[in-house]
Amino acid sequence: MNNPHNDTLTTRLAETALRAAHHVAHEARVPVSVSVVDAGGSLLAFRRDERAVLISGETSTRKAYTAIQFDSPTADLVDLVKPDGPFHTLPTALDRPLLFIAGGIPIRRDGEVIGAIGVGGGTPQQDHAFAAAATSTLPLDRASA
Repeated sequence: MNNPHNDTLTTRLAETALRAAHHVAHEARVPVSVSVVDAGGSLLAFRRDERAVLISGETSTRKAYTAIQFDSPTADLVDLVKPDGPFHTLPTALDRPLLFIAGGIPIRRDGEVIGAIGVGGGTPQQDHAFAAAATSTLPLDRASA
């Protein structure tokens, strides 16, 4: 029996990713916010540590949204919006919640993007590492979906 939802990010998987990112951040003693969005950019899961800076809630969501829109980790997009980059005016030209700071990573199943995770609250390098660690824990083969 074919499950039509195998190509979507389930709430269960979104919450698994959220817990994994919070776990690795907690181990590093870094209070963070974590957002997980589906392939359309809609928020599926969110949690902010009570000690995380308030803006981290917004940044984590924007990082996830940016990763899904560009189908790329936000860490790979930073140079594109620098003053000499090809998209340097993009963040202000669009009325979209884009953020070109490391910490957002697409979530793929069988090569297809099904969602993204964004982490905010640490350094950009920490946020990227926490998001990457979380996505590496997800059971993303079709049999486990």
